[in-house]
Amino acid sequence: MATRGLVAELAQAFTQAGGPGVALQAAGGVDVARRLRAGERYDVVLLAEDALQALGSAGLTGPVCPFANSTVAAAVPAGAATPPLRDATDLRAAVLAAAQIGYSTGPSGTALLALFERWGLMDTLRPRLVQAPPGVPVATLVARGEVSLGLQQRSELLGQPGITLLGDLPAELGLTTRFSAALGLPPAAGAQALLDFLCSPETAATKRRHGMTEPT
Repeated sequence: MATRGLVAELAQAFTQAGGPGVALQAAGGVDVARRLRAGERYDVVLLAEDALQALGSAGLTGPVCPFANSTVAAAVPAGAATPPLRDATDLRAAVLAAAQIGYSTGPSGTALLALFERWGLMDTLRPRLVQAPPGVPVATLVARGEVSLGLQQRSELLGQPGITLLGDLPAELGLTTRFSAALGLPPAAGAQALLDFLCSPETAATKRRHGMTEPT
């Protein structure tokens, strides 16, 4: 879901440049992996790299191509107080002060729960953690006032109504997710050209506009 807006724009650019038309489906990463393991056919798939590598190891994809890096960001309801996020100490204070904390089923959610475990805060925070249903942006929960602090991939919070984007979480926490792409097996005609375009340097400016960066 973090890449859906970006991929839609890139797919359109690919077709306008003479490539074949692209039919897109967006779903939560957990659901995509389940569908592929159940045998669903596809031409190109984009997922968090660790999930995609697992599918590749199971013989369900071709080689993996790094697509984009994505940072985790924080948001509060529009009009709410905006805590600073200068460093890990600020983030720790913000989550401890939050009445409800929204997080996703995707890689950002997994990374955040691991961080809370490392900080020894899970027992304190567990009653306040609210996981967004698969496919539902955390920003929706923030805008509705169902959570007072939302944490998710920056691309999924960027430009959403009813929220104030606080910014990326401190880089020292190492919560950057790499998204990658892979071909289905056997490869479909035209799929390699699409994969090459999605992972090409010429898409860097579009990725930045959607809150992501080139993979490093």
